[in-house]
Amino acid sequence: MDKSLEKFSSQLDCQDLAELREYARQSNQRISSILTEAVSSHLQRVRIRPLFRQAMDEVLEENSELLSRLAK
Repeated sequence: MDKSLEKFSSQLDCQDLAELREYARQSNQRISSILTEAVSSHLQRVRIRPLFRQAMDEVLEENSELLSRLAK
């Protein structure tokens, strides 16, 4: 599956960038590949978090009486 790529510019803390470059060198990866994976992973986490919270709220609401009795 080919993904369309677009160049963009960003900034990083100098120390973080140095560590990223070293990690890329040691792991024989391109910085762009590492950043693409990191951004995808982050976006997946932030999309799942609201769904998880909504599901937890529903479970807590549905079982509030039982949870209250268990807490005693």
